[in-house]
Amino acid sequence: MTELELVVSQREFVADGVLSLTLRHPLGLRLPAWEPGAHVDLLLGPELERQYSLCSDPADRAAWRIAVLREPDGRGGSACVHDALDVGGTVRVRGPRNRFRLEPFPRYRFVAGGIGITPILPMLAAAETAGAEWSLLYGGRTRASMAFTGELARYGERVTLAPQDETGPLDLAPVLAGVRDDTLVYCCGPGPLLDAVAARCPAGRLRVERFRAAATARRAQAAAEFEVVLARSGRTLTVPPKVSVLDTVRAAGVEVLYSCTEGTCGTCETDVLEGTPDHRDSVLGEEARAAGDTMMICVSRCRGTRLVLDL
Repeated sequence: MTELELVVSQREFVADGVLSLTLRHPLGLRLPAWEPGAHVDLLLGPELERQYSLCSDPADRAAWRIAVLREPDGRGGSACVHDALDVGGTVRVRGPRNRFRLEPFPRYRFVAGGIGITPILPMLAAAETAGAEWSLLYGGRTRASMAFTGELARYGERVTLAPQDETGPLDLAPVLAGVRDDTLVYCCGPGPLLDAVAARCPAGRLRVERFRAAATARRAQAAAEFEVVLARSGRTLTVPPKVSVLDTVRAAGVEVLYSCTEGTCGTCETDVLEGTPDHRDSVLGEEARAAGDTMMICVSRCRGTRLVLDL
């Protein structure tokens, strides 16, 4: 996967606590192509990698834009971005990667909460260009905390801004009541919002991206041991009940790409050659889970006693 050393060409606060960064190649070269829903990994330091959605124009190959919410109780990634990445400085970036693609459909209903607007923003422009029917419900704590409201103004009444201190909790019923077979719902934001949308959305109509692991991922350590066969070498490893597949293979000296270790980013996705995965990630959709062809080895486990992985 592509890794680049990019230069911070612009810093701008686009809402309370939300910093927008524009990244460019130091030699002015074109950046890799991407589609709405893609994210990149910022390699901020040893054992400090974070994923941020691209929220610029995919047609602009000269620059990438991300927006980062400072999280006082976070694990240090947002603080590093806010405090250490100045204009003229550089940052190592890996990607882009996309597990939240905008599928071609006649109608869309977009729901965003807080910083969850970032992957949705380029989707709106793509839906507009495609001539699809769409609307956006965008909630936040306050109007001042909601990023990119100025850019959204050009879409007029198709965008509904719902600051909680002005309108109360998001009213999902009107948005989801009109979901039909020709409609997809795209949602990104806090876990409770995603859960509420999922509870009201018809089966197969919802596409989500989580910034925090789902409950199934957090329970990934509580399971029985099983064997993992590494197909490329023929080695067999035992995965203990409280150890992930990722940690097991790394302890055996196998180099694999990984980042979040929570089942949210998709970096460690690995092909499954035999066996049935016990999916505990927040990335794969229903069809991919049922197929069982890949798994996120940082959290997912085995439904039986043996998995053969393409490692």
